[in-house]
Amino acid sequence: MSEENALIFPCQFPIKAMGRVDIELDLLVLEIIQKHASIVSPSAVRTRASKKGTYVSVTVTIEATSKQQLDAIYQELTAHPAVLAAL
Repeated sequence: MSEENALIFPCQFPIKAMGRVDIELDLLVLEIIQKHASIVSPSAVRTRASKKGTYVSVTVTIEATSKQQLDAIYQELTAHPAVLAAL
């Protein structure tokens, strides 16, 4: 990774997860992230439905403290069957 692409911790970092609209994905994603991040404000959570309303994306902005923290969050999110993708 080049020097210009490196993150400097702590930093504000958005985590996005996508899944079907028929589950409460926002609550699931928030629950997973809160296992790894200290405080997540409700105002840090944004949801957006797809054009056809079949899928939903949830973006949660956290104060990331390390690459290991972000890796753990992404591993748990992508391992959950309700999460179709995480960015």
